[in-house]
Amino acid sequence: MKLKIKTGDTVRVITGDHKGTEGKVLKVDREKNKAIVEGVNMVSKHEKPSANNPQGGIVKKEAPIHISNLSLIDPKSGETTRVGYEVRDGKKVRFAKKSNEVI
Repeated sequence: MKLKIKTGDTVRVITGDHKGTEGKVLKVDREKNKAIVEGVNMVSKHEKPSANNPQGGIVKKEAPIHISNLSLIDPKSGETTRVGYEVRDGKKVRFAKKSNEVI
């Protein structure tokens, strides 16, 4: 399946508990159709003491969120937009459908 959201994109959550929250995509899992977004869907995780974290304890981390719950933010207007693909100057590019701006 073709995913229209990539690592580094700024997205807004359009449905669910975190609706309206914006963040940057840190990682995309193509097999599960999920993405990890900065500051969205935070969960508490218990960690054992280790060399990296000698104290251990409860750590807040971002959990994956389904791609269908995310919408790309148009760089020009700041609103959510759909993504299109077309060939411009011999290269395939992504563009925002609302503003026709290359992403």
